[in-house]
Amino acid sequence: MAASFKNELSFAQKIVEEAGRIALRHFHDGVAAEMKSDNTPVTIADKEVEQLIRQAIAKQFPDDEILGEEGCPLPNAATSASKGRRWIIDPIDGTYNFQRGVPIFTIMLALEVDGDIVLGFIYNPAAGDLFWAEKNAGAFKNGHKLAVSSIDNLEESQCNFGAPKRILARGLWNGFTKLIASTYRQRGFGDYLSFAYLLEGKAELALEVGLKPWDLAAVKIIAQEAGGQYYDLNGGESIYTGDCLITNGSLDELPLKVLLET
Repeated sequence: MAASFKNELSFAQKIVEEAGRIALRHFHDGVAAEMKSDNTPVTIADKEVEQLIRQAIAKQFPDDEILGEEGCPLPNAATSASKGRRWIIDPIDGTYNFQRGVPIFTIMLALEVDGDIVLGFIYNPAAGDLFWAEKNAGAFKNGHKLAVSSIDNLEESQCNFGAPKRILARGLWNGFTKLIASTYRQRGFGDYLSFAYLLEGKAELALEVGLKPWDLAAVKIIAQEAGGQYYDLNGGESIYTGDCLITNGSLDELPLKVLLET
């Protein structure tokens, strides 16, 4: 019998919605960003949201580990899967958008159990959109069940992607241009929108590179539960490699093969 995460699901939904209210207040008021050592921006909203979620988890599930973008007490935790239970937090995904007043940002929260992502939430409070999934229980947006498209050839497919600069830096430019040439339509939505349109059946593949596990954990489980396939670029399904190519499933491994052709 498959494990149920009913209590965790209820808890996670409440806390991301509460976190969303904090984020939205800062978004409307306007916030300044400072640069971290990895040259990514952070705002007071990032810190307050992560603190809220961390404190709530510590109170509700005191034995669970926590991996968050704005603070990780675990050695090497950002590079490997966990044994046991670990919550993975991205307090504001899309901080660059957030601090510039662009309403394309989300709060992401996922639960990893023995290395397997079993629960995920993606919440954009500015749009009022809440995506979530529980392992073996389906994926949903605002209460409606999600399903990827059934298009099974690249010639009819839409390809979404993140920052071209990161794709270039990753050494994937030749494969990326082949993928672009092979698909019908291409859009660089970036951030959560690249994935969201795939989850809703409005695109067939989404490529992102140079990310962290908190950017990918919730996306992975929601994509899988919506019928999609999640690939890292090393032949596996890890959220810890920093790269992913998600497809609608019907395309199988074809987009990955085109991307990695030399």
